[in-house]
Formats: sequence, structure tokens, C-alpha cells
Amino acid sequence: LQVGAGTGLPGLVAAKCGAAVTLSDGEERPRCLQHCRRSCRLNGLPRLPVLGLTWGRAAPQLLALPPVDIVLGSDVFFDPKDFEDILATVYFLLEKNPHAQFWTTYQVRSADWSIEALLCKWKLKSLHIPLRSFGADRECLAGSSLPGRHTIEMMIISLARSGGT
Repeated sequence: LQVGAGTGLPGLVAAKCGAAVTLSDGEERPRCLQHCRRSCRLNGLPRLPVLGLTWGRAAPQLLALPPVDIVLGSDVFFDPKDFEDILATVYFLLEKNPHAQFWTTYQVRSADWSIEALLCKWKLKSLHIPLRSFGADRECLAGSSLPGRHTIEMMIISLARSGGT
């Protein structure tokens, strides 16, 4: 499952590699969902499911999702007002799928923004993944200027087990 998919690039790559993928973005953004569906068609994946899911809302589409192993979130932490709704949705998905993980990358936009307190509140833990561990810490990747001068972080979020581990 990719949340906040936008055009769905990470989910499309996963699907091209053979994963069963569902793309999702805000149900209140029909144009975004249309763009996501168009991206699927243009990439030869016209039957890839695209769902409207709104962070922080337990809608029927969220409740009806099949089991997931990995939830992808590419740059979903861009507005602090959404951080708790994102983590509430992630918590729901991980509770429903206790062995699943939330893999997320994001651009650091302010050193003052943090999700640490929210991770504790929602009984989640994070593991920082250094970009250098998979060769993504270069000035230019695959013809893109990202990360360039931007600070990009990656983490894997999972349920915290009893005792905070």
C-alpha cells in the first residue's frame, strides 16, 4: 500500500517488480486520484487499484484493505498539521497487520519539526536508514538533482512492542 501516492512512483516501481500494490491518496482530492490512475495507465498498469483514503479517518475503504506487508509513504511528512493524522492511519494499518512496516522518506523542511512525541503517543518506533547504506547519498541520482542540497531522510516505522522495543 502506498499512502499519499501522488503520481505513485514508488508504488509503480514496486508493482513493476512484481509486488501486489494498492495506491492511495486523499479521497477529497479527485484530481490527484485521476492523475494517479493516469500514471498507472501510462506505465502499463491500468488495473492497479487506486483508492481515496484520508489520513486520520477510518473510512470503509481503509477497513476493507487486504493484508499488507509494507506501507510506503514518499514525502508525506511535509506539513506538521498532518503528522498526527498520518501516524494515526499508519498505527491502524500496523495494528491490523502487526508484522507490517511503514517505509517512508521525506525532505527535512525544518529542524524544529519532529514526529518523535507522536511516535510515542501512537506506540510506534522508528529505525533511521542512512541513505549511504544503499548508495542514495550522492549529489545526483538517476539524472535527478535530488537529494542535491536537500536533506532527505528515510525511516522504517513499526509497532513498538511492550517495553518500548
